[in-house]
Amino acid sequence: MLTRKQLELLEFIKSRIDADGVPPSFDEMKDALELQSKSGIHRLITALEERGFIRRLAHRARALEIVKLPEAMEKGFTPKVIAGDRADQPRGAMPVEAVHALELPVMGRIAAGVPIEAISHISHHVAVPGAMLSGRGQHYALEVKGDSMIEAGINDGDIVVIREQITADNGDIVVALVEDHEATLKRFRRKGSMIALEAANPAYETRVFPDHMVKVQGKLVGLIRTY
Repeated sequence: MLTRKQLELLEFIKSRIDADGVPPSFDEMKDALELQSKSGIHRLITALEERGFIRRLAHRARALEIVKLPEAMEKGFTPKVIAGDRADQPRGAMPVEAVHALELPVMGRIAAGVPIEAISHISHHVAVPGAMLSGRGQHYALEVKGDSMIEAGINDGDIVVIREQITADNGDIVVALVEDHEATLKRFRRKGSMIALEAANPAYETRVFPDHMVKVQGKLVGLIRTY
């Protein structure tokens, strides 16, 4: 199953090939999907290629070829519905007829404790409710390692859903890349030219860096927990 952005990109590539006979450029794809950089397009192209939907051709400009289309594009789009047995509803509960789910790549582990190496690969995929994907932009998921955000309700082993962005407001919980080599999940605070990365556990100290040493990689928008 494709993520929403992967499907959007495949649809855009197909529409341009049908109209012009050639695929769009990376800049055109970036603008069409409203991404902030071409690196996001590279990740989407790689994911589509790994799943066998497109092929990159050597020694040709705009060298993309559509190999196959997902069933949703061939027969018209129908939202993915996860069905299952329903228990009796608690008193006052609102009825839920269906849950629309999308797959997100899980980009390895993120430290909620001592920072670990920067995230650089997809370990697997996870289905998340579409309503969790707030706002525009690309989303991804991370497995939490550590307990530094436990008082914010984020436990070791949870899956956090992140919207990819490079800015944050004070108080946001973000994925922060420190000195281009370690990634951590912390609460963001800007104080002049300094950035504080705050834990939500008194056992961990707040870390403060010059702003050029910290790059925001995304903002927390959801959480998945397995009991």
